[in-house]
Formats: sequence, structure tokens, C-alpha cells
Amino acid sequence: MDQASDHQVVSAVLAGDVDAYAALVQRYQKPIYNLMFRLTGSYADSLDLAQETFIKAYEALHRFRKGSRFFPWLYSIGLNHGRNFLRHNRILQVVDLDDWEETSGLDHPGQEEEDLCVRLDAHEIHKALARIPVDYREAVVMRYHEELSMEEIATILQVSVSGAKMRVHRGLRKLREILEKGRHEEG
Repeated sequence: MDQASDHQVVSAVLAGDVDAYAALVQRYQKPIYNLMFRLTGSYADSLDLAQETFIKAYEALHRFRKGSRFFPWLYSIGLNHGRNFLRHNRILQVVDLDDWEETSGLDHPGQEEEDLCVRLDAHEIHKALARIPVDYREAVVMRYHEELSMEEIATILQVSVSGAKMRVHRGLRKLREILEKGRHEEG
């Protein structure tokens, strides 16, 4: 996702080529949908919220600062929109193991068991993520899933860089506590 091409698309849209915006939607629809799904746990709501995020971003495109990266700007719009949705709808965030992507097939004997273990581990992490506060959850996801820098996370969350680092650190600590507690309860 080339920053220069994002700026070219934004410039084209602002110059009147409204169809150029489709390139940005195509480029970022998956991470924005994933953000919404992590917030709501609902496929239908996630689709609607992702679409609404792109509409909001399009309407606010004239406020996008030239020289800034587009994705963190878009992500912050999506995060705020998702939070507002949760605040108004008080959604319980539950994701079923069956909602996780199926594996592509068996490459070697024993892989089915290995894939199931990986899916169960991922499911446990996802369940634990859903139990930590949204501010911490999103900081952890932005850092380790979206691979954003601390500066980008700070911009999105509208906090200082040290504040972003603190949220990531506290989020990881809470995640670790939940996972360890779950392991102790099993044993």
C-alpha cells in the first residue's frame, strides 16, 4: 500500500474524479472490515460499519492533511465510528469458533490436528482480546495485527506516543493475565 499512490488517489478525488475513490476502498476494505468485526463480532454490522466508514472518510476527504498517511487517518475514522456504534447499541462481543476461516487443506498427515490446535489457540486469544477494554484491545491489534508504528497508533487514538506504548503494554499484560487464568482453570 504505497503512500504516494494513496496521495495520488486522494488528489484525483478532490480534483473531481469521484470514481478514483474505489481504489482506496478496494485497498483498505479488509482491514476496516476486520476492525469492525473485532469491535462488534457481527458480520452484518461489520459490513455496514465498514461501508459507513468509507462514506464518512469520503465526506471528510477535504480535511485529510497532505503528507499524512491515509490508512491511519481512515482507521481512526473507523475506530471512532465503531466506538459510537457500540456506545449506542451496547453490543455483547462474542465470536464463535465456527466463524474462523477454514484451513486450505491437508498438506501432510497430522496437519488436521495441528490446524485444530492453531485454531483453538487463535480462538482463545480472540476470546481473551474480547475481554480486555476496547482502548487496550485496539492498541494491541493495531500494533501486532495491523503492524502500525507507535506514532501511527498515537495519531489514531489521539494520545501521545508514550500513551500509545502504555496502552499496548497494558493490553498485552491484561491479555496475558486472562490467558494464564484460563490455563490455570483448565489444569
